[in-house]
Amino acid sequence: MCTLDGCGTKSKLPPIVVAEADRRAFLAGLAALPIAAVLADPVLAQASADRVEMVTIPTPKDRTLSLAVAYPAAPKGPAVILIHEWWGLNDQIKSVAAELAREGYLAIAVDLFGRVASNAEEAKAQMQAMDPEWATQAMVAVVQWARRHERSTGKVGTVGWCFGGGWSLNASLATPVDATVIYYGNVKKTAEQVKDLSGPVIGHFGTLDKSIDASMVTGFEKAMKDAGKADRLTVYWYDADHAFANPTGARFDAEDAALSWQRTLHFFKQTLA
Repeated sequence: MCTLDGCGTKSKLPPIVVAEADRRAFLAGLAALPIAAVLADPVLAQASADRVEMVTIPTPKDRTLSLAVAYPAAPKGPAVILIHEWWGLNDQIKSVAAELAREGYLAIAVDLFGRVASNAEEAKAQMQAMDPEWATQAMVAVVQWARRHERSTGKVGTVGWCFGGGWSLNASLATPVDATVIYYGNVKKTAEQVKDLSGPVIGHFGTLDKSIDASMVTGFEKAMKDAGKADRLTVYWYDADHAFANPTGARFDAEDAALSWQRTLHFFKQTLA
């Protein structure tokens, strides 16, 4: 399982260092730094995360769902729903939402836990304590909310990482969306489970990942094929490990993270326009 230091042994890559002048320019709103550089710097990540608006929507079972919303410069934009890792809705995910807003999307990051874990034990506990039935209903509610939002074009995509990668797929199976992006999430599904999937899916996976491995992904590809959905799925493999796109983790791979992000943005541009 992942820890605050990443997923497994330490990476040999040097840490991302942002020059002080670039940090000051970013904080002043003058610089557009690479998203990995922002996420790797706690000060910049918090500053970026502060640009989102926190809202609450009702969900079934008399519960509410908190959302971090970032708005595009244009009057309307396609909506992208972000689902966090097992840590919860932290500054990293909020910063990615802010980045997607700068790309022209109505970015909506969900908070399925209600808190952010400070260590692996807390993260595991809150993940296991979550009610999957409620989470499914909550994701349906936020997709519907996103489609109806006054700043939305009506198109909706989902993207998630690790725990959130699995729930990006789960949301798309629970209710129709226009695009689904999975970063090394649990894709263990049967043909029966994916038969009603409507929109296209891309998945980013690492060849060194011991949990979300080739066997699971191949099984997902077979399930999609058996359900007649093979043409809806594109799988990208990277010579990297689990959590390779997380700049704050030990297994961050800068080159693969950048490539996967470019592919994600291109996919959304194609499917949500």
